[in-house]
Amino acid sequence: MHDDRTLVEARLRRVLDERIRPAVHPESVPLEVAVWHAPGEPVPVAEGLAADVEPVTVGSRWGAPWGTSWFRVTGTVPAEWAGKTVEAILDLGFAENMPGFQCEGLVYRPDGTPVKGLNPRNQWVRIGAPVQGGEEVRLHVEAASNPVVMGPRPFTPTPLGDLETAGRDPQYTLTRMDLAVLDETVWHLVTDLEVLGELMAELPVDSPRRWEILRAVERALDALDLQDVGGTAERARACLADVLAAPAVPSAHRISAVGHAHIDSAWLWPLRETVRKVARTAANMTALLDDEPDFVFAMSQAQQWAWVKEHRPEVWARVKKAVADGRFVPAGGMWVESDTNMPGSEAMARQFVHGKRFFLDEFGVDNDEAWLPDTFGFAAGLPQIIRAAGSRYLLTQKISWSRTNSFPHHTFRWEGIDGTRIYTHFPPVDTYNCSMRGAEIAHAVRNFKDKGTARHSLAPTGWGDGGGGTTREMVAKAARLRDLEGSATVTWETPSAFFAKAEAENPEPPVWVGELYLELHRATLTSQAGTKQGNRRSEHLLREAELWAATAAVRTGFPYPYADLDRIWKTVLLHQFHDILPGSSIAWVHREARATYARIADELNGIVDAAQRALAGEGTVPLLFNAAPHTRAGVPAGGARPAEASGRTTHAGRPDGGHVLDNGLLRIGVDPRGLVDSVLDLATGRETIAPGRTGNLLQLHQDLPNMWDAWDVDEFYRNTVTDLTDADEVTPGDDGASVRIVRTFGGSRVTQLLSLPPGEKRLVVDTEVDWHETEKFLKLAFPLDLHTDRYASETQFGHFFRPTHTNTSWEAAKFEACNHRFVHLQEPDWGVALVNDGTYGHDVTRAVRTDGDGGTTTTVRASLLRAPRFPDPETDQGVHRFRHALVPGASIGDAVREGWRINLPERRLDGAGEVTPLVTVDRDSVVVTAVKLADDGSGDVVVRFHEAHGARARATLTAGFPLAGAEVTDLLERPLADTAPPAVDDGRIAVALRPFELRTLRLKRA
Repeated sequence: MHDDRTLVEARLRRVLDERIRPAVHPESVPLEVAVWHAPGEPVPVAEGLAADVEPVTVGSRWGAPWGTSWFRVTGTVPAEWAGKTVEAILDLGFAENMPGFQCEGLVYRPDGTPVKGLNPRNQWVRIGAPVQGGEEVRLHVEAASNPVVMGPRPFTPTPLGDLETAGRDPQYTLTRMDLAVLDETVWHLVTDLEVLGELMAELPVDSPRRWEILRAVERALDALDLQDVGGTAERARACLADVLAAPAVPSAHRISAVGHAHIDSAWLWPLRETVRKVARTAANMTALLDDEPDFVFAMSQAQQWAWVKEHRPEVWARVKKAVADGRFVPAGGMWVESDTNMPGSEAMARQFVHGKRFFLDEFGVDNDEAWLPDTFGFAAGLPQIIRAAGSRYLLTQKISWSRTNSFPHHTFRWEGIDGTRIYTHFPPVDTYNCSMRGAEIAHAVRNFKDKGTARHSLAPTGWGDGGGGTTREMVAKAARLRDLEGSATVTWETPSAFFAKAEAENPEPPVWVGELYLELHRATLTSQAGTKQGNRRSEHLLREAELWAATAAVRTGFPYPYADLDRIWKTVLLHQFHDILPGSSIAWVHREARATYARIADELNGIVDAAQRALAGEGTVPLLFNAAPHTRAGVPAGGARPAEASGRTTHAGRPDGGHVLDNGLLRIGVDPRGLVDSVLDLATGRETIAPGRTGNLLQLHQDLPNMWDAWDVDEFYRNTVTDLTDADEVTPGDDGASVRIVRTFGGSRVTQLLSLPPGEKRLVVDTEVDWHETEKFLKLAFPLDLHTDRYASETQFGHFFRPTHTNTSWEAAKFEACNHRFVHLQEPDWGVALVNDGTYGHDVTRAVRTDGDGGTTTTVRASLLRAPRFPDPETDQGVHRFRHALVPGASIGDAVREGWRINLPERRLDGAGEVTPLVTVDRDSVVVTAVKLADDGSGDVVVRFHEAHGARARATLTAGFPLAGAEVTDLLERPLADTAPPAVDDGRIAVALRPFELRTLRLKRA
């Protein structure tokens, strides 16, 4: 037989595009359209429905950036359409290939009942099936003219990312507003041909199945009268029936399809628009659930559910019913799909506390899985947190984006720093917006790395980010793929059903130990410094507010601010979303975030001040309140008393014009350029700075990644570097015990203060940058005379080791990494820590000196600022303040202590006398991360702590109040069923912890 395969395939493409798809709606009549443009921010539904409208015609321009227009469409169903299926086709000006990134609409009936969303791949609204004929149609569309921020040339700087700069020019052209007949037979023929055509293209050319499909398609096209598609569609479908009925082979890969709409809580749109995106999607999905009995939809992010409940109660009612039916599924158990690298220990825990508690309170659902398809890598402390929240599984897809190395598993157990293992799945379909295309299904099968031991994978299916979720076309394709020869089988299932099947089939998958590092988007650890500092400060202020309010409540009856703390925590957790905290959202988002963090700081400082005043009482005794988990200046953790004297620091000039600072513990040499050429540990005589090198070195790099400007820093940025060594001023500080340095470069100015606190073994570097560069990367470098093949970075509830070498591509890919409060480098008997109060990105490199002693120089650099121009063209322009401290001779315990100290500044207040701690622990390696009252209002005291040094620890926890008993709980403060209550001996509880083990105790007050 002659090979006519390409001829038939080309015929199929053209006939589908030019004849069959246009025949899906063979008859149409125009609707009358009128519009009201809301003058400012979105208005309540009742106001939009009642507004005075003006006539408008198809072809009209509408929609200023970020505006809202209320369209009213009216018409009459022609009498001759009686008995047919009729839909309204409402095209607001959509670009079909950009679902989620342009205008969107939500359709209402005149009484305010939501119908469904309008999106580029979802422009229809069912009027009747069948209709009577002569029916009056009246619909209202709340249309959002969200501008296309990432346009045809992605990553091009644009002013559209902020209402203040976006202008008022109309963004869209009203394209179609019609009533139309839906020919369901033709619609099904389209789906038949798409499924078979897409499957055929993925099968080997020499596969008999491919040729069977080809010949069936050819017969169907022959049976179709191109001038009467509707009249011959059933005949064409009959030609396809046999190939569609052929069952899958028994060994076929099995895909659990989960209806999904990944919605970024903010990204190329502000938070307020996400509220509406979620409402549109939820309305769409509840409508689809009504039409498709096999379909299941899962939605994550408790915050998004809460938005629907608060802002769209009419949609919420439909959602609640669908949840009760088991088909609209709360997923993930987190407040938002957060970044997991940068949130601190408590914040990461509270993501699960607030997320799981919302689903429990609203629906009685306790999620087993963490659902994070799009998060930019996963910190090594996360498995323990997932387990401590009562969950067992993790789903993500983003690691498939890694540029250098291909992750070796799709289903595996992920082991965290404490040994906790979490059953984890990466969908091999490699997208969280699966649309059931044949190419996607075939890719999942080919790509699945666990063949031979497993054959189940998951496919999150639906358009995200306001694209409307799963479509009826996807559901129809899935129905045909349920059991089809040549394809994987597809079944709609909940995430929990998938994980149960996967674990039963493959109970002992491979183990991956340590962080899940994304070899991409590394610059998200630095972009938008103000947002990151706001997060760090908020986390520590929340610690202080809970600690002092709980202490004051127990000691004085101070009213514990349950509701305020709950609300503030949820706000902070929202801003840890994986495009807000990472700095990859539009200018509007970060402008609002900075204002929100400032408001939160004022409110939390108010709570702290009120609680401390209640504790201090009236008096003139100067008290130092210590919120850190270690003793400071003689003041115990969580207590207050007069500070102990701490010695003095001296300053002297050097003959070369440099400076010397000395406090009896360290001697710091500063050269005439303001660079640190010596940090001498006086106790050991050990020099910290590498020979011939200088620390406190600011380095400036060119920084234009190949794509994803705010997200990425590509390794070639290191090829070009400018050392900022010229100084405008190097003078003694005003206190006589510090050195002030001023530098200017480009359009920017840096002012630094180097100080050596009396009695403390740390060099403090305060850096103020008035930043006006573009596409540059600023780093602060300390080259250390230290030989080590690994270093430690703080992560949630512990620290994680990374290599300093680049032996393999896996190590080389980690050229920018995350730390929390410290980075620590150590030889067996001596180490150095670099601690910070608000930066996350860093790099560590090593070099062997070719002159002199041949020793190793290990350089640690903190990443300070970037200046990408997309999606915010003015990223980080303006004044920023950073604080770092170099701690020579530091053990890992010193690094932990100094990291807490720099983030929890002293608070001083006069009072009546000493405030004793509410809870004490007698071992520094056991770090208390939270002291609070129980969320249920019982008055119980909740204490969370962990082993922080990476070694086993035995300690005694002592309550500073009468104890009636104690319980070991999960993060949600629920007793652990398989754990006996700890013994209490006169207010003391003996504690034994594994390395990095996390524990929560609930202390019952007598």
